[in-house]
Amino acid sequence: MKRRFSQVDVFGEGPCTGNPVAVVLDAEGLDEEAMRRFSVWSNLSECTFVLPPTDAGAADYQVRIFSLNTELPFAGHPTLGTARAWLDAGGVPATPGVVTQQCGAGLVPVRIEGGRLAFSAPARLRSGSVDAATLTELVEILGIEREQVVDAEWLDNGPGWVGLLLDHADTVLTLRPDATAHPGRWDIGVIGAHDPGSEAAFEVRGFFTQGDEPLREDPVTGSLNAAAAEWLIATGRADAPYVAAQGTAIGRHGRIHLSVDDGKIWVGGRAEVILTGSAIL
Repeated sequence: MKRRFSQVDVFGEGPCTGNPVAVVLDAEGLDEEAMRRFSVWSNLSECTFVLPPTDAGAADYQVRIFSLNTELPFAGHPTLGTARAWLDAGGVPATPGVVTQQCGAGLVPVRIEGGRLAFSAPARLRSGSVDAATLTELVEILGIEREQVVDAEWLDNGPGWVGLLLDHADTVLTLRPDATAHPGRWDIGVIGAHDPGSEAAFEVRGFFTQGDEPLREDPVTGSLNAAAAEWLIATGRADAPYVAAQGTAIGRHGRIHLSVDDGKIWVGGRAEVILTGSAIL
């Protein structure tokens, strides 16, 4: 069966400079195995499937988010990408200016801010300091010295991120991580501050494993930046609003705009539909 399909570039400052997400619209009737199969086949970090909401009075649509073979309750760039694809395909939000997404993490509002979209960061599922044994493994995977780690914190708002704040953005940019000696699932976020007055306040990189595959790098990561902003602002290391850069080390130009409104952290960026067509599923 042919279903409407879009591929959206999220958080890029120009076409094809951010993080792509595959969006299957009209996914009603697809079983979970078909979703997983298509997600793996797409070979993108995430693929989403748009369904009617279970509570039509509260949400504009429901979305299921897959990272290859793993379903996630929430992820950031797929949230913005799905909202953009839905709007581009003719979706009209019940509340003007705000798209309400239903996902595994609950209801997530997405504000339409001119050329940008911004989601309200969901609460973390896990927070707090990182135990010494895990931190030792992370340092070894990243190939750095323990003294280069300023702090570490669990930043899990769905995908499972653990975050490390390093001594400088340059340290983040020169990382060449290798998890070969540490098998298992890893979702590692690394943050480093740029010099004062720089165009971006922080440099961010996100590394993850999928099954037995080597460590991969996610070009630009909304969920990681959302939880990192909560941590950095709460500890006085960042003042909102600020801009984070991600993807630099792999030739992307991601820019994530972090702000606080009514006590909530909002994560914004550009989302542009690059491809449209039909997916046969």
